[in-house]
Amino acid sequence: METLNTTIITDTTTDQPSPGSDPELTTETLERFRSRAGALDRSNAYFAEDLDDLRAAGYLGAAVPDQHGGWGLDLAQMAAGQRRLARYAPATALSMTMHSYWVGIATEMERAGDTSLRWIFDDAVAGEVFAAGHAETGNDIPVLMSTCEAERVDGGYVLNGRKQFGSNGPAWRWLGAHAIDIAAPGGPQIVHAFVDRSSAGVTVVETWDTLGMRPTQSHDTVLDHVFVPDARIGRVVPAGDGSDPFLVAMAIWPLALIAAVYLGIADRAVELAVDGARRKSSVAIERGAYAYNPFVQHQVAEMYLELDAASATLEQFVTDWVAGVDHGADWVPKVYSMKWRAVEAAKRVVDLALDVSGGGAMFAGNELERLYRDVRCGGFHPGNDALTHELVGKAVLGVLGEQPRW
Repeated sequence: METLNTTIITDTTTDQPSPGSDPELTTETLERFRSRAGALDRSNAYFAEDLDDLRAAGYLGAAVPDQHGGWGLDLAQMAAGQRRLARYAPATALSMTMHSYWVGIATEMERAGDTSLRWIFDDAVAGEVFAAGHAETGNDIPVLMSTCEAERVDGGYVLNGRKQFGSNGPAWRWLGAHAIDIAAPGGPQIVHAFVDRSSAGVTVVETWDTLGMRPTQSHDTVLDHVFVPDARIGRVVPAGDGSDPFLVAMAIWPLALIAAVYLGIADRAVELAVDGARRKSSVAIERGAYAYNPFVQHQVAEMYLELDAASATLEQFVTDWVAGVDHGADWVPKVYSMKWRAVEAAKRVVDLALDVSGGGAMFAGNELERLYRDVRCGGFHPGNDALTHELVGKAVLGVLGEQPRW
């Protein structure tokens, strides 16, 4: 497994940004999302109305450069926007992460002088939805290896395999997927392709009935001899090699935006717990409110300390990336450390929020009960706990690029 090559580093009345303003979704829009989130979770339904609002606002093109019709948000701005969205509708935010990181990759390629993905800008601005097709059964090194097969044919590739965890299952137009060409000259190659949902052989299988993040409707996709033309091939790289700038961006953008989503969940958990502690009272507390209980104060302080440290880690990471700071090979442990820290902190904060709030928080329909389930999903995104510790440990020891793996 090669190390990352970082040579590419270099509230209003409308959601549409006005000249000179910082574009963002209005609080009114976000409150509508929050009002729908609980029912969508209970019914295990997709956030179709939220998506309509996001399209109307232009949010699907938020990361598209402004000269190409988008909002022009960089990674730091996009992370802040996703964190804010997650405070209101975590599943909607997570699904938009899985869309927006593809736009971010195209943006990074554009900055590096590669215009081959400019078509992504056009489709994102037009409201087309992108999804991630990386998760597979039997593969714990997503993106760099694959159980999905690619065969070179005239004018493109034919893909066969099954993808999992495809957020935006009912709505995506393009599935960014990868597959392995075993027979490629010079050795196995990973083919990164954009699959059109309307292509022959594409079947979305409704599998999504999960603990949390239910409105993402992250269904499986079966690819049965699906042809992808060369114009929709993003990259072809040696299997196991993560050094191509396309793959660098594929690590940086999704992990940063995923981290932002889970910190947004933690933000909301703190809000709910603090509000409850101020309002909740006991006949055994002389001053009345639970906020005066020293143990509750300790729990709330611990929530703040966890969230403050994780927030600083994410904010420094995205700031450094946007500024073009040269961390060299250290970008590998930094990106995985940042995402892991955010998720672990978010889980701890939500756990404490339930402790502060008491038994009422475990009832179905309580927002904290839903957040408790949603935040659990953070550990399943790449890199999970095992892969993170493997990659960070190997990077620090200086053995990350060595083979065999173990």
